[in-house]
Amino acid sequence: MAVITSTELTAIPLFADLDAAQLDFVARSVEDIRLLPGEFAGREGDERALFIVVDGQLELTKVVNGVERVVGTRYAGQVFGEVPVMLSTNLPASCGAAQASRVLKLEPAAVFALAALAPQVAITLGTLAQGRMKDLQEIAAERPVPDVTVTGPPMDPQVHVARTFLSRNNVLYETVDSDTGGIPCIDLPDGTHLANPSMRDLARAAGLPVDPLHTNYDLVVVGGGPTGLTAAVNGAAEGLRTLVVERFAPGGQAGTSTRIENYTGFPFGVSGDELASKALRQARRLGGEIVVTRSVDTVDPASRTLTLDGGDTLTARVVIIATGVEWRRIPLTSIDRFVGRGVYYGAARSDARLTYNRDVQIIGAGNSAGQAAVFFSRHARSVTMIVRGESLGASMSQYLIDQIAENEQITVETRSEVVAVHGTDDLESLDVADRRTGAVSRRGAEVLFMMIGADADTAWFPPEIARDRDGYVLTGSRARVSGLWTADREPLALETTVPGIFAAGDVRSGSVKRVAAGVGEGGMAVAFAHQFLALTD
Repeated sequence: MAVITSTELTAIPLFADLDAAQLDFVARSVEDIRLLPGEFAGREGDERALFIVVDGQLELTKVVNGVERVVGTRYAGQVFGEVPVMLSTNLPASCGAAQASRVLKLEPAAVFALAALAPQVAITLGTLAQGRMKDLQEIAAERPVPDVTVTGPPMDPQVHVARTFLSRNNVLYETVDSDTGGIPCIDLPDGTHLANPSMRDLARAAGLPVDPLHTNYDLVVVGGGPTGLTAAVNGAAEGLRTLVVERFAPGGQAGTSTRIENYTGFPFGVSGDELASKALRQARRLGGEIVVTRSVDTVDPASRTLTLDGGDTLTARVVIIATGVEWRRIPLTSIDRFVGRGVYYGAARSDARLTYNRDVQIIGAGNSAGQAAVFFSRHARSVTMIVRGESLGASMSQYLIDQIAENEQITVETRSEVVAVHGTDDLESLDVADRRTGAVSRRGAEVLFMMIGADADTAWFPPEIARDRDGYVLTGSRARVSGLWTADREPLALETTVPGIFAAGDVRSGSVKRVAAGVGEGGMAVAFAHQFLALTD
């Protein structure tokens, strides 16, 4: 494909009066993109860049009140992206081809270098940006219309679950604090009213997919955390009919992380729900299908037939198990009756409202606990971390230890353990034992987050899938020596003791319990799935 010529560039108003050297700089700096109808040059939220239409037509689309709508059009000779380039922000809208189009993309560094060579370019872009700012301000000023209104007692456990579910699934909602007899009431813009709906009914009301579109798939991924979503992205991108079965919300345990600082490509960190949201959009854009509020009851190892709760059956050429882990429970008397009433397993950004101007207690010393402590310290009156060990160093990344040490709102109590919880209806107090002295003290407590590690939930697996003594799935060489591998070949690296069924991420025995590792295994699992299909086709 020939690069754009100086003659073609001078036909574009922005470059019409550039001299030969300046035109040569543009020609060497631009990315020349050819788009088919429906393809995108950039997506809302992507890194800033300047786009110049050479031929064709671009439509600018933006998600407003949960609906993607056309907010502008660009024709040959027109530009998009001048506002984010000038203001150093991400793209405010997506730009996709309404018809076959040719688009030039100029990175910010090249834009500024060109502006230094040709000041008239900077003047033109500045004038365009000023005019477009008014349109963006009008869109931003629109009051979001919620898809769902949740009404109920603010500390009711069912109300909390409903809010968490909607937040984790990126459903725009508002809450109304009211005594409705202890149950959440759900109202939709069309007048529909639901009293204490199940999560599946709530999902349907919010327009979330809960029923698979097909009964036969190339790839079924069980679990929608980072590992499962990565597998879905790779599977769908490579042409496999792909389904993800997720029982609550995309993101898994990582989706509750308030800030992940050590994930490559996000220099200022990324929240778990933001990471999950981007992966979900990517998987769906590539053709992957994700259903929520569904779980797998049984798997037939011979036929790779999966039975979902509710009785639906699916067959898959390949299955990837990416169910992750679940928060470990604390065996304290009466604690279960306070779950959702002051006691919470795990912590998400949506829980910030629970902590406002309260004294928050967190049990745990891992990265998730540290991330939650730092995040909640911006909302709570105080945050106390209750840690059984001698220090945070054994299980927490140093960057978090440093942030906690510098935060006056956070207190760390080591060699300490909660031994009892008290309250009438809601949590009111804790008994904390000091393991150095043996003394037990009682303290008032309204909010307690428990983050003491996690376990694999694999009890529903068929006996043909071998697990270690802690319930984690054996794969690869460990599957081969388990005594359950019967095929006349070596198992692939992430293959379980059942040919064609793979395990990846935290559920796999020997895995590294980090988001980046899980993402890597999600991609690897699809590569091994292709190898398996090549063996069987």
